[in-house]
Amino acid sequence: MRIRISALTDAGKERENNEDALLFCPDLQQQEWLDQGTDNYISLGELGSLLLVADGMGGANAGEVASALAIDTVKDYFQSQRVQAAISQEMTAEMLQRAVVMADEAINQHIMKNPETKGMGTTIVICWLLGQTAHIAWCGDSRCYVYNPISGLRRLTTDHSYVQELINKGELTEEEAFTHPESNLITRGLGDFQTYPTADIVTYDFEPNDIILVCSDGLCGYCPDTDIENVMKDHYTDVKDCCQGLMTLALDAGGCDNICLLLASIIGDDDEQPSKVKFAPIKKFFYNLKNS
Repeated sequence: MRIRISALTDAGKERENNEDALLFCPDLQQQEWLDQGTDNYISLGELGSLLLVADGMGGANAGEVASALAIDTVKDYFQSQRVQAAISQEMTAEMLQRAVVMADEAINQHIMKNPETKGMGTTIVICWLLGQTAHIAWCGDSRCYVYNPISGLRRLTTDHSYVQELINKGELTEEEAFTHPESNLITRGLGDFQTYPTADIVTYDFEPNDIILVCSDGLCGYCPDTDIENVMKDHYTDVKDCCQGLMTLALDAGGCDNICLLLASIIGDDDEQPSKVKFAPIKKFFYNLKNS
């Protein structure tokens, strides 16, 4: 497999401070960490690629510090020798879980040393593209999706949030949760939370023409999945255009929160770019009242 990664973050239209953070490593063997997109497709290396997004919270209590600490801690933990050992021992899930715990510890140690930052915290999503599988760990309501032009958009993560708990109980629909006044309340995260930072972990076997999207709720909290899917359908052949299209979508929806986007376009070893898919035209049907 070969991948190309695009990344964007924006403070949005209503906030001066950007508490979101992102980072990625296209090839964990090389340990080159970036926060800007790559220009070309590269082979997915033996140790894979890592995508990180964190959505800090706490406002004046330094949410941007929490997200940066989380990202930097995971980066330092995913050194090539440790990654190689985890792969050889088939302990990828354990490594992801440990990385999340260490990020939480780093944030809480900072709070202890700097009491004025009490209340800060962050979500996190870690997406490890390894072989032909995405290993995804997360705490909070930042999300990971996959888009394929044939099968459409699929959400791979499930929010740790108050409204998601109501959905699980059958007390809210997805549509009602989207506009619920407490849709921003999360039940799990890193930092100043009462619960142990246990990450949920899922795997997804990706294939050529897939685009993995990792984002903060500055996108998915204000833009329905159907709108996200439509943008990706229009731009899936160019991941940079796709990333910009999603950013524009979030800003046009009001830009009420910080926005963080990471997209990884996946193609086959022998491909130069994503394959174009010819979509069937939408047929229009007319009902003849005279023959009813």
